[in-house]
Amino acid sequence: MLERSDIAENALQALHDEDYDRPFNLQNLNAETLIFTSGRQGRSLDGDWFFCVDLLDTGLRQKWFAMTPQQPADRIEPWDYDPYMGETVPVPSCWQMLKEKWYFFEGSAWYTRSVSVDPLTDGRRRFLRIGAAQYDCKVFVNGRFLGNHYGGSTPFCVGVSEAFLPGENWLILCVNNTRTHDRVPMRNTDWFNYGGVYREVTLHETPATVIRDLFVRLDGDTIRASVVSDGPAAAAKLEISELGINTEIPLQDGHGEVAIAAQPELWSPEKPRLYDVTCSAGGDVVRDRIGFRTIERRGTEIFLNGEPIFLRGISVHEDDRDTGKVTSDEDIRRRFAHAKELGCNFLRLAHYPHHERAAEIADALGLLLWEEIPVYWAIDFENPATLRDANNQLTELIRRDHNRASVVIWSIGNENPDTEARLSFMRTLADTARAEDPTRLIAAACLVNHNKLKIEDRLATSLDIIGINEYYGWYDENFDELAIIGRNSAPDRPVVISETGADGDHEAGPETGLFSVAYQADVYRKQIATLRDLDYIKGISPWILYDFRVERRQNVFQRGWNRKGLIGSDKRSKKPAFDILAAHYANRASEENA
Repeated sequence: MLERSDIAENALQALHDEDYDRPFNLQNLNAETLIFTSGRQGRSLDGDWFFCVDLLDTGLRQKWFAMTPQQPADRIEPWDYDPYMGETVPVPSCWQMLKEKWYFFEGSAWYTRSVSVDPLTDGRRRFLRIGAAQYDCKVFVNGRFLGNHYGGSTPFCVGVSEAFLPGENWLILCVNNTRTHDRVPMRNTDWFNYGGVYREVTLHETPATVIRDLFVRLDGDTIRASVVSDGPAAAAKLEISELGINTEIPLQDGHGEVAIAAQPELWSPEKPRLYDVTCSAGGDVVRDRIGFRTIERRGTEIFLNGEPIFLRGISVHEDDRDTGKVTSDEDIRRRFAHAKELGCNFLRLAHYPHHERAAEIADALGLLLWEEIPVYWAIDFENPATLRDANNQLTELIRRDHNRASVVIWSIGNENPDTEARLSFMRTLADTARAEDPTRLIAAACLVNHNKLKIEDRLATSLDIIGINEYYGWYDENFDELAIIGRNSAPDRPVVISETGADGDHEAGPETGLFSVAYQADVYRKQIATLRDLDYIKGISPWILYDFRVERRQNVFQRGWNRKGLIGSDKRSKKPAFDILAAHYANRASEENA
């Protein structure tokens, strides 16, 4: 218990203090502390880290982070964990995938590694960037608490210029994945609650001036660029050499914007044209590959580059049988190759921000994306802290991906009940999305009043696209109700079927009936026959590309997996419904091009 240590202060009080987390829950690492990292050459801190699970939060109570490295023989009091020796795990990783005994573990875990650095000169700065850690990540350097971040799927940065001293330093992360009432998502979800530092950790060094954000987009007949910098700089410079653009952007309090007349070749799924963009300010230089296109809603239609488009899609989770939420370029390219094989021009990345490489690769391949934050099912809509968390996750996602031409939809929620508190909460998110990025469409998966067979969600008036999750043939029976919903609702904006499908266990399922691949295939046939005649439907993203892991699905055919995938969890075994959907999309594409 370190009772004779200065660290423990009042050791007995630490045993009984249930407010121990408060000093370490500032949530000061957020969208405002991000730096723009595209084109930067950072130093990877991936690899083996010392690791310990901590079910009782003993580490925060006893202040493990404040211990100094010593040999066991030199310590003068007992200790419950030594952050500087023992078991190691790879970063990135999800702890559930490393040991069976950690499979259902929810709580805190500690990560420690040494980082040696040289002295900084000429006012240079250092920033630590963590791609994602599920869910609350507290950062300590050399025993000093620097801050924490809420949100399990968005990146965050922390300045470490002063915290890192010349020579060897100790970086400690305390990561907690406990599901609580005030988090986003809340306690009850329909995907697996992984834990850990599961995306890359990088150390960046910059000049005294750092570019925190760069947003470049098409605005009518101009390219509009917005820059946010931090540090001494009177102006930034924007270069797009292929368009003959080399212009100065005056900065006022670190903010600047310019509109430049230009006629770039438009990005599209058929021709995903990208341009090299460079921005510099005060010696800091960032680079990106950016496509230019328009996306808009006109009445009940969706228009891409001024032409109507039907979204032929598929939904996908960021989940892997062997690595959990850890992904790779190979994994992302495989899912996009399967989407292309289906004939998709569109994917819904559910139900949280996926790895940033997904949008970068989609830019290059020509796939449209729906990206979302996990405002999922029941959320504490009356809690201002929960709204702050959701708003920050949305802002971080938008600032991370707003240069990606592939991203055409920001989604702010999924299947939430229509209450006054929820309406206010979600309208705030919609307002945030439009303030951050007025160039994209706003969506949410809304609920249908099945008694009246009508879309009555009041949030719809704040959206550009109404998403509907419908499971006729699985949870509901009468396919004719889909046409009735359209007639009763007469929606004044596009409706996208954001989920539909049925489970099919290709490994051990029955030959016929529920959970058979034959039944799944029949549901797809009936869905296609119904949806293709409904004019109010402007896109579909069936549920889902791959089977995915989830705690709540435990019957003899599910066995801890949602089996609605068109492909099994091995990401190779295609079910018959895959070819049925592919044939439908091929026919639809032929009709559209005729």
